[in-house]
Amino acid sequence: MPDEAPATIADAYKAAFRGHPAGVAVITAEGPDGPTGLTASSVASVAIDPPVLVFSLSTNSGSAGVVLGAPLFVVHLVDSLGVALAKRFASTGSPAADDPIWGTLPSGDRYLPSAASALRCRPLSTTPIGSSTVVVAEVLDIVVGLERGEPLVYHNREFHSLTDRSRLS
Repeated sequence: MPDEAPATIADAYKAAFRGHPAGVAVITAEGPDGPTGLTASSVASVAIDPPVLVFSLSTNSGSAGVVLGAPLFVVHLVDSLGVALAKRFASTGSPAADDPIWGTLPSGDRYLPSAASALRCRPLSTTPIGSSTVVVAEVLDIVVGLERGEPLVYHNREFHSLTDRSRLS
């Protein structure tokens, strides 16, 4: 028996994207109360020269509001070794400024050294669309971690790692 059809286009849209895996990132910024961040699955590369990425945030309050208002932020690409990091920033409340989870970049900005990569960015443009905001950002500096895990994806409301066994070709 087929599943019941979603009631609205919004429900169908969410159901469609639940079946579409996406990479995982944690985006952090300094706010008036210290560092904050959130987990995002919408980060994508736009250009290499200059290095530009894009992501969307679903709200302008809380951590998203801090990121949107910051002159600089750090996009951390997370692999399977950082799944706890992704889960921690997916819930309300960020680690305190003195939490050992934070490190400091040569620029003085805080970052998460346990992430696979950290890309320090400045926003080029923000575009509100419905209840979300699309952010286009220039990458200023990159720190690539020494220890690398398997790729991490978010699929059907859960984190999954991709291994050589998941390769199809």
